[in-house]
Amino acid sequence: MKRITIITGHYGSGKTEVSVNLAMDRKKEYDKVAILDLDIMNPYFRSRERQKMMEDLGIMVQFNSFGFDITEDLPALSAALKTPLENKEYQAIVDVGGDNDGARVLNQFRKYFLDGDSEMLFVANRNRPETPDVAGCMGHINAIQAETGLKMDGIINNTHLLSESTAEDIIRGYKMCKDLSKESGLPIKFTTCREDLLDDLKAANEKEGIDDMVIYPIKLYMRPSWLG
Repeated sequence: MKRITIITGHYGSGKTEVSVNLAMDRKKEYDKVAILDLDIMNPYFRSRERQKMMEDLGIMVQFNSFGFDITEDLPALSAALKTPLENKEYQAIVDVGGDNDGARVLNQFRKYFLDGDSEMLFVANRNRPETPDVAGCMGHINAIQAETGLKMDGIINNTHLLSESTAEDIIRGYKMCKDLSKESGLPIKFTTCREDLLDDLKAANEKEGIDDMVIYPIKLYMRPSWLG
């Protein structure tokens, strides 16, 4: 993966959960890691909500100009966001708001994404109402690319149903992403899987004859226990 990874997708696709997991895992390999929370569209489930957890591990967390507790939803981005983009010693995960409207914020940082040092990935959840099929996903991919002028570089299959997720859900999403890959020409970077479902998914893949799925086990850092 590139030094800068931009995570995009439809609202509710699980972008932030993927972003936080990527930041936590990169910290195991790199000294300087940052997560940039550019979601100024949605007041829920943003990576900044796990600021203390990540900062305690030495991960830089950047979002607005005022901090988490004061005017946390004001769309005023901090100039410090540029630090991990300019400093090539940093690995940076960019957590972007949903759809092309949320991705619009990338335009003010666009110059940092044009030197081959970054990649933009689309998170697909087949169980979301606007991305249940290739046509739905392609609509969002095309809209995000048109809004930002940036090319999408890959797909992440993050199909889930929260605590109701099964290995079969993940496989259904993977099959859809395979078709999406053919339609878009974009590779599937990986398929996420809750750690407790990993053995079930491997067994289901063997039963289905799937031998090319790259599995990325994730923890649920963002999901409140009351939500399921």
